[in-house]
Amino acid sequence: MNSSRRKLSLIDKAFFLKRMPLFRSLTLEMLLPIADKLVLASFDKGDIIFDYDDEAHRMYFVVDGQVEIQNRDKKCLARLEQGSFFGDEALFDDSRRSYRAWVAVDTEIMTLSQTNLLTIISEYPNVALGFLSVYASTLPDRAKFPVREL
Repeated sequence: MNSSRRKLSLIDKAFFLKRMPLFRSLTLEMLLPIADKLVLASFDKGDIIFDYDDEAHRMYFVVDGQVEIQNRDKKCLARLEQGSFFGDEALFDDSRRSYRAWVAVDTEIMTLSQTNLLTIISEYPNVALGFLSVYASTLPDRAKFPVREL
C-alpha cells in the first residue's frame, strides 16, 4: 500500500459515500464526519490488499481501479470496481479473512477501520440499515465468497 497518488477533499469523500447504497440515506452533514475517518491509499497492479487468514481490522471502498476477490485456489470470485466495498464481513465477528483481495490494475481505495466503522454504526443507525439492505440485495453474489468452517 502506498500513499495516495491524488488527494481527495473531505467533500469529495463525502460525495463518494453518498453515491453508495450503504450511506445513501445519510445527509451530507452526517457524511462529513464519516468521510473524515476514511484513509485514501494507492495500490499497484498485483499488490495483495489482504490475504487468507489475515486479521480483519479494515473495510475497503474502491475509488478507482479494480480489485479481484479470490478463493484459496486463486479462482476469481468477484471483480470489484468503483463504488464497490469489501472486507466488511469479518469486521463484525472478529474472524480472519477467508479470501484474498488483490489489485488487478493500479487502484485507489479508501479504508475505514473497524473501530471507526462500529462508532459510525452506533452514531448513525441508518448505516446499519444500509448494510442490511445491501447484504439482502447482494446475497446471491456474496454466497460465492468462501465460507468459514465453524
